[in-house]
Amino acid sequence: MRSIWNGAISFGLVSIPIKLVNATENHSISFRQIHTEDGGRIRYRKVCELEEREVTSAEIGKGYEDADGSIIPITDQDLAALPIPTAKTIEIVAFVPAERIDPLQIDAAYYLSANGVPAAKPYTLLREALKRSQKVAIAKYALRGRERLGMLRVVDDVIAMHGLLWPDEIREPEGVAPDSHVTVRDAELDLADALMDTLGDVDMSTLHDDYRSAVEELIAAKVEGGTPAEQAPAAEAGGGKVIDLMAALENSVRAARTARGESDESDQGDQGDEGGAEAEVTQLRSRRAKSASAPARKSSPATPKQVGGKKSTSTTKKKEAPARKTTSKTAAKTAARAEGKTEGKAEGKSTAAARKSTAGKSAAGKTAASKTAAKKTTQKKTASAKKTTAKRRASA
Repeated sequence: MRSIWNGAISFGLVSIPIKLVNATENHSISFRQIHTEDGGRIRYRKVCELEEREVTSAEIGKGYEDADGSIIPITDQDLAALPIPTAKTIEIVAFVPAERIDPLQIDAAYYLSANGVPAAKPYTLLREALKRSQKVAIAKYALRGRERLGMLRVVDDVIAMHGLLWPDEIREPEGVAPDSHVTVRDAELDLADALMDTLGDVDMSTLHDDYRSAVEELIAAKVEGGTPAEQAPAAEAGGGKVIDLMAALENSVRAARTARGESDESDQGDQGDEGGAEAEVTQLRSRRAKSASAPARKSSPATPKQVGGKKSTSTTKKKEAPARKTTSKTAAKTAARAEGKTEGKAEGKSTAAARKSTAGKSAAGKTAASKTAAKKTTQKKTASAKKTTAKRRASA
């Protein structure tokens, strides 16, 4: 990698010669301005307003525009005469915990490379000291005509430097937060936590710019003279539409679990308790079909007959029809058996009741007959007794 700055790290009285290398690169696709009628390139020309002519780069210098609009020339000699101790030095001023640095301050990133063999030992010393202390170094340096603030930290086995914005370059977030008072319920926070847990972690190396890929495909299709593939329409922005926050969170959790291939039984159970989910119902026809299909499987042959080492298609088709008939017959027999059992039970109950009734009647008849016979016997005995008494009186 090509270095963009050569200097040294000032670490107390220790000086570490280094080279500054860009740690990042811009992969965004840049476009040129063209004339839409003929495709001609549109270029900017640097023209002097006073002379109304184009000037070269050698004729162009720096100037500061004052409040009244006048221009004050500033030469390179003027800037070089300024006392900038960090012109060629990255001067470390403090070591602080990494969490003390506000991410809003982080700007461009660079790698610091040891410049030469003698720099290897002090470079390694600073790197290991940063590792063991678990701190970052705050430094000042000058680059492209201005003094800057930086943060040194260890990335793998390399010292990296992040350019930092000066504290007074960070705006206060006044008027950004919502003006109205909003109350967030615990249930909403629980769903938000569930969504965060479901989305889980991500491998940063797998993230890529989908829009850039689409632009590259578009350009490639136009270069080949073909028609660009139609892209799926982008989802419309919600804007200021008021939504049901709970429903949106629940749907988000459900969609995230589905995308990760996880089951959604817990959500369905929760909705079932609230009455929001429908119960699963098996229709009567499908149940009959299931019960009828079991005998059909038993009656159908496991494997069709083979003719000449090959399966006979006609035989299979012929056997499929009897299997269907057998299925319907079996289903009819099953229904008939069920009806027969029901009727048999009913007849059995009625026969038993009739038998009980007949037995009762016969018992009653026997009782009445025995009573009648007893009366007749009593009457005979009474008549015979009367005759005997009469005879005794007559003989006396």
